[in-house]
Amino acid sequence: MTEQKSEKPQVPSQYTLADPVQFAQNMAKVFEQAAGIARMVAERPNPVLTEAETQLTPVEQVTKTLGAITQSYMNDPQKLMDAQMQLWNSYTQLWQNAWAKALGQETQPVAEPARNDKRFKDKDWQENTVFDFLKQFYLISANWAQDMVKNADGVDDHTRHKARFYVEQIANAISPSNFGFTNPEVLRTTLATNGANLIEGMKHLQEDMQTPDGRLRIKQTDMTAFEIGRNIAMTPGKVVFRNETFELIQYAPTHAETYAYPLVIFPPWINKFYILDLNAKKSFVKWAVDQGLTVFIVSWVNADENQARKSFSDYMREGFLEAVQAALDATGAEKVNVIGYCIGGTLTAASLGWMAAQNDQRVNAATFFTTQVDFEKAGDLLVYVDEEQVKWIEGRMKDKGYLPGTRMADAFNLLRSNDLIWSYVVNNYMLGKDPMPFDLLYWNADSTRMPAGVHSFYLRECYMANKLAQGKMVLDNVRIDLKKVKMPIYNLAAREDHIAPLASVFRLGRYFGGQTKLVVSGSGHIAGVVNPPEANKYQYWTNDKGAPTVEEWLKGATEHAGSWWPDWAKWMADKSGPKVKAPTPGSGKLKVIEDAPGTYVRARAE
Repeated sequence: MTEQKSEKPQVPSQYTLADPVQFAQNMAKVFEQAAGIARMVAERPNPVLTEAETQLTPVEQVTKTLGAITQSYMNDPQKLMDAQMQLWNSYTQLWQNAWAKALGQETQPVAEPARNDKRFKDKDWQENTVFDFLKQFYLISANWAQDMVKNADGVDDHTRHKARFYVEQIANAISPSNFGFTNPEVLRTTLATNGANLIEGMKHLQEDMQTPDGRLRIKQTDMTAFEIGRNIAMTPGKVVFRNETFELIQYAPTHAETYAYPLVIFPPWINKFYILDLNAKKSFVKWAVDQGLTVFIVSWVNADENQARKSFSDYMREGFLEAVQAALDATGAEKVNVIGYCIGGTLTAASLGWMAAQNDQRVNAATFFTTQVDFEKAGDLLVYVDEEQVKWIEGRMKDKGYLPGTRMADAFNLLRSNDLIWSYVVNNYMLGKDPMPFDLLYWNADSTRMPAGVHSFYLRECYMANKLAQGKMVLDNVRIDLKKVKMPIYNLAAREDHIAPLASVFRLGRYFGGQTKLVVSGSGHIAGVVNPPEANKYQYWTNDKGAPTVEEWLKGATEHAGSWWPDWAKWMADKSGPKVKAPTPGSGKLKVIEDAPGTYVRARAE
């Protein structure tokens, strides 16, 4: 009888090293590159970046916040033991399932990623026993940590909100998808290329470390693929007004006649205006021009020391009010219509309240894009806002008079760190791939600086004290009462918005004195707004009957396929006056200064 030899388990071919010698040589190169990066960091002109310069929030805040959660469980040992037992039971079930799966048995996962979690899309996270175990072990642990925050007793809502955010950031950072040996795609690529991907990744890391302040700036897109005025922000127009706060662009008409009342758009100064003019297919500006509107847009200055002493009142007076008058001067119209987007919408609302107190009727109707005037339910950004953190931010702005654009960009990126940070760490540094050209991410990386006085006022008066909603905000010695604003309003909210949440934007209509039409778009803060009809994406909801709560409003709402833009155009047409001969840039009192998109938008922030 022939003796049968037991077969050794076969290693899948995709996890087999292609050339051990070449791999060893490449890894030596990787270590050499890593040493070079370490020397570069140590020898840079400003080698010591203090904690205050590198952190978005004081470390003491994180320690204090998580310490409050820990203390809650220390005060209730039985609750802590029950939570630990629950975690151990989940681990035990996972271990048993892993053995069963290894033996070929069907098992149900103990933990599954969210449907929109892109970290675990590789098939081996499901099919390979080892990677499936790592994934579920991580998800069990991360979910358990969040449950600990959720179920902690004696913790106020703000502390709980911050703790949830900090735990989420820690969990996102330690995901097995972020490490080469525990990410199946990275491991396969490393073995197949003998580590050549890591060589490319270290090149990318070195390039991203070569910034003026020495901080790592992860590239989200190919920044050389776009140029403002060449293939982005291309709608034809002219700069017809400029002061030290903004430039005003008037776009060239595409019809012989346009509506009499021009449209003036006030984007946020946290970002640059061309989110509304990315390219011909995505441009809200171009589309609005094609609907027969005379369109103006404010291009805010990228603040520096010259704007250090600017206040929110200055932005109202030198920004909103001067832009309105400039549009009237340029066209000879009697009234304008306005759009305010995000913080630009908050300024628009406050300015309209100021105008109402003066019986100033130059604005006929207003549209708000994802705008908050009541900040009680302001969402994830609240994690950055309390007395201690605002004082800390004010200290960071004291010397130069502004908040660096990189700080604001980092704060927003952290709100979606898996998508906007860690996915690029894996793609750029581990897989060694170049980021794909994407105009939206180019815009996202084109950060702007925040004037100290304006930023501090916004955080304190809106986020912390919620004075605009309470009728207590004062601008230029005038108390702002939004109930005095009687004009018609189109209020656009985005259903998945994490910057200006639907529950918060929903409240806008209750504060104004006129009729407000609420429309809810699909998607989030950007895609919910920039959704051209030709794309045939997402949907929007309307409810002419209204409702006292957002939940009731959505239950009674009618869903419409596609973009909300045509619905807005129909609403706007009724409020834009008769058709008149289309004014061209420079034909009125204001003369052409230069071609769009102007000078201010080209200034880059550190």
